[in-house]
Amino acid sequence: MLVVMKRDAAASEVDAVVKKIEGMGLRAVPMPGAQRTAVCVLGNDGPLDPSIFRVMVGVKDAIPVSKPYKLVSRESRPEATVVRVDAARIGGGGVALIAGPCAVESEAQCMAIAEKVKEAGAEFFRGGAYKPRTSPYSFQGLGEEGLKILARVRERFGLYIVTEAIDHEVIRKVADYADVVQIGARNMQNYSLLRAAGKCGRPVLLKRGMSATIEEWLMAAEYVMSEGNPDVILCERGVRTFGDHSRNTLDLSAVLAVRALTHLPVITDPSHAAGRRDQVIPLARASAAIGVDGLMIEVHHEPDQALSDGPQSLYPEQFAELAREVKKLAAPG
Repeated sequence: MLVVMKRDAAASEVDAVVKKIEGMGLRAVPMPGAQRTAVCVLGNDGPLDPSIFRVMVGVKDAIPVSKPYKLVSRESRPEATVVRVDAARIGGGGVALIAGPCAVESEAQCMAIAEKVKEAGAEFFRGGAYKPRTSPYSFQGLGEEGLKILARVRERFGLYIVTEAIDHEVIRKVADYADVVQIGARNMQNYSLLRAAGKCGRPVLLKRGMSATIEEWLMAAEYVMSEGNPDVILCERGVRTFGDHSRNTLDLSAVLAVRALTHLPVITDPSHAAGRRDQVIPLARASAAIGVDGLMIEVHHEPDQALSDGPQSLYPEQFAELAREVKKLAAPG
């Protein structure tokens, strides 16, 4: 249930609703909006009587929420969420550009790539310090030294850092260095890690699992939000299908469906969907054309020497051209 407060409701009236909900043995999550505050009721096994809340001072209405993902649903928050990281934002118009190598390999590598993507217009730098790989013999990342390199990238170029937390052992450490904590596709249904991400104090970029339904993806976001973190970014990165023409199939129809169901910003990762350089730019263009809130693109100055995902990484000059094209596609009118 969603308890919608009046526009002029006082903080004490919102607090009274919260205490009423908690007194019933349920959880209350206030959700401030542009026009008014709503309080989401969580933990009830069955329907609640709306009249319990409608008679309270400062309450405009009490509305049953039909979706299982209550906090994520547009039923609970009609206006779009904008995730802000200092001066940058994801959501609310325009296409945020998140670019960088798949893996942090060295300081020289990251600095060379960061300089180019910054010049091209990226505001966020992606790079994996911890890499979950299919093979245990593949490069697994530099760990905390990689995080320190990313921090120096931020200091030198002013780029905000997006990097993945792969388990409970590293999520706190990642949150100490990163501006946005990524939960990868393999961990989308690692529910204890999702709860930890909800408590990490950073915005969370949640990738869709390679075989996940839309509802499973949104329920994963609900886990993060249920721990008090309102800043969740959804990332479509391709799903596994019968096709062998690309690594995965970028599901742009899912992006359209999700945008109708949730207020959270939605971005795409064409690099991991394609798995090959020649498909990344067309898929990024298509993503921008349908109005995604951001693009996550892998860029490497020497992709033939990359320790991870070189074949799908754009050269810096290709990313610069893509950034110009995306800006035109996202321009109003």
